[in-house]
Amino acid sequence: MKNQTTAVIVTYESAEVIGPCVESCLSLGLDVIVVDNASRDGTAEAAARAGARVIANPENRGFGAAVNQGIAASRRPFVLLLNPDAAVAAGIGVLIEACARPDVAAAAGRLLDENGRFQRGFSLRRLPTPAALICEVLGINRLWRGNPVNRRYRCLDLSEDEACDVEQPAGAFLLTRRDAWEAVGGFDERFFPIWFEDVDYCRRLRDKGLRIRFEPAATARHLGGHSAGKLEWGSREVYWYASLLKYACKHFPRNRTALVCLAVAGGSLPRLLAGIPHRGALRSIRTYGKVIRLACRCLCSGGGLSGCFDRTIKDQAHIHVL
Repeated sequence: MKNQTTAVIVTYESAEVIGPCVESCLSLGLDVIVVDNASRDGTAEAAARAGARVIANPENRGFGAAVNQGIAASRRPFVLLLNPDAAVAAGIGVLIEACARPDVAAAAGRLLDENGRFQRGFSLRRLPTPAALICEVLGINRLWRGNPVNRRYRCLDLSEDEACDVEQPAGAFLLTRRDAWEAVGGFDERFFPIWFEDVDYCRRLRDKGLRIRFEPAATARHLGGHSAGKLEWGSREVYWYASLLKYACKHFPRNRTALVCLAVAGGSLPRLLAGIPHRGALRSIRTYGKVIRLACRCLCSGGGLSGCFDRTIKDQAHIHVL
């Protein structure tokens, strides 16, 4: 069954980590496709030397578009989405076995940090509710990690050792069936350049009545935040908030979306002030000014999906994409 699986890895400035990632997949008998988003550090060449098939994009197409591109290049029935800073350790067969069930569309294993500890709060989450996103953007989840909303959102109540159905495992180590992927249209490329495309995918799978499994026997070592960490701080902030707003517009009723917009705008003000000593007044004001403008435009559009996507994409066009 392993030779029926393609690992799709999207890279950006990942030369220092892509070799072990590709080698871990090849050692398990997986086909490997690396889609490189215009890296300038020799990532594409490093991936090719490690034995991957490489698609080198001349520009950064964004994570969602690159994943779709990679999956389209393989016709194998199972696809493993893997971050370049992850290395598969064990259990791919367990994930494939879970996904072979007709009502299961995807399966994920445990992501472990450098010390072998489960990356709790990141590996598994429930689909975000308006309350969860509001607590997130207002900083409540950071200040009071054990609050009931955050415990539910980050699955802090689940055991890392028990297999179970889950709502939204991280796309950093996620195996999915090709037919399920095609049934919902893959990743929504409007989540550009990154964030929330995997959340949106999991939600659309569940909306079709398909299950997603957590199989703890499957493991991968994961550094975390590698590609996103290559983005300039201001761009990274704006991209994250823009994708969050897009998700809210797409999946929440208008009145709940409005509350999320207000929370984004309100939560940006203390972040703006806190950023001045560390980032400088001009950078902090420019960055969070853009975030507040995105939230206000989304709010003024009435929380409608097309209006939010069109406005946030238009605003993002003025941000340098690394």
